[in-house]
Amino acid sequence: MNARNTKTTVALIVCIGIAVGLFHLPNIANKPIERWNAYKAGAAWTRYVPALPTVPVVPFQLGLDVQGGIQLLYDADLSAIISAEQDSAMQGLRDVIERRVNLFGVTEPTIRTEGNGQTRRLVVELAGIKDPNEAIRLIGQTPYLEFREPREDYQAIVVRNEMVFEQQEGTLEDPFQATQLTGRYLKKAGVEFDQFQKPVISLQFNEEGADIFAELTGRLVGRPIAIYLDGQYLQAPIVQGKIEGGRAQITGSFTYEEASRVARDLNAGALPLPIALVSQQSIGATLGGESLQKSIQAGVMGLALVMLFIIAFYRLSGLFAAISLVLYVALMLALFKLIPVTLTLAGIAGFVLSIGIAVDANILIFSRTKEELRAGKSFQVALQEGFSRAWPSIRDGNVTTLLVAFVLFWFGSSFVKGFAFTLSLGILLSMFSAIFVTRNFLALFIGTRLERLHWLWA
Repeated sequence: MNARNTKTTVALIVCIGIAVGLFHLPNIANKPIERWNAYKAGAAWTRYVPALPTVPVVPFQLGLDVQGGIQLLYDADLSAIISAEQDSAMQGLRDVIERRVNLFGVTEPTIRTEGNGQTRRLVVELAGIKDPNEAIRLIGQTPYLEFREPREDYQAIVVRNEMVFEQQEGTLEDPFQATQLTGRYLKKAGVEFDQFQKPVISLQFNEEGADIFAELTGRLVGRPIAIYLDGQYLQAPIVQGKIEGGRAQITGSFTYEEASRVARDLNAGALPLPIALVSQQSIGATLGGESLQKSIQAGVMGLALVMLFIIAFYRLSGLFAAISLVLYVALMLALFKLIPVTLTLAGIAGFVLSIGIAVDANILIFSRTKEELRAGKSFQVALQEGFSRAWPSIRDGNVTTLLVAFVLFWFGSSFVKGFAFTLSLGILLSMFSAIFVTRNFLALFIGTRLERLHWLWA
């Protein structure tokens, strides 16, 4: 193993560790950056020197059982929807519920669908919610699609709104008023392409809706007709002429993804999907706070015990394994923030378990290395033999655990999935910390006087 390459690799590992540490402690990292940027703003000689970016503050995303709140479980009635459109209908339902929950003021709600075929469920987790009854009422409402026409003083309102927007004070007025045309008359919305191959949103009304739409567009030629979903403004296309037959298009600078999303939302309003509340689980803020505190204590104690064990049994090798374990924990927590991973009690349990698994590879390697040293081999040869002979056991053990975690994630409930995901992530990262980090730390001592002190390693 080349000594120069080893030193370079260890230096890179140390830099990664420092960067991860600063990522977790942005207040410490940002203080000198902010001082430099403030000095740069007042110094003429630094005008060509770019300002330094600050370290972003990325919080952990805490789950319902950790933070406290309410979980609502709904059954979805798909009996009136054909199989080919069931996935789209459930996605549209999820989007509508998410929009409603955001209007309710809940930060980072978790809304997901479960099941397949005719058995579909919607899970809504609202962390920190104070009024579960209001949340149930809000979620249970049917999505409402409506078409509005300009008010008589439309132009005056637009001018006033522009002034309010420029002056950043006052209240914006809605320049549109309700009409008879609502989502109850919309048969279907879809995505098509015009003659320039740009995506447009197609609308198909039923017979009664087609008559209302023809009358409405006939008197709004050259004027906008606004589309609102759940009271929120979507589009206000200009009417080009009277539209008969109950078909229309919404044109604009859409990407295909944007047009698909709007069409899905319109279908959710036009074809409301009946849902029924089947269970409600409330977790008090006190219980959530206690759960978080106990989870942190368990994680710290688990890490400390593992580090004490490997240092006591493997001495200097164990010390460097403990250092790599600290880096492993820091990297895992950084990934939790960046992915992001919602930290539930099950997920935290998987993380704590992965700490023990992370050191398992080191124990196998050190045991093999100890045997080679006792056989009279040099430290360099013993280290190489220890890693090469331990690798098959490490590989097979981790692969089998990953397979079990995959099965749990694929077939388990949402509670089990959090455990399986953090465990899988921990196993993959533990192989990096054991095989790459620890090995390079130990390789630094090849050719030094310390390598002859076998009692330090065995």
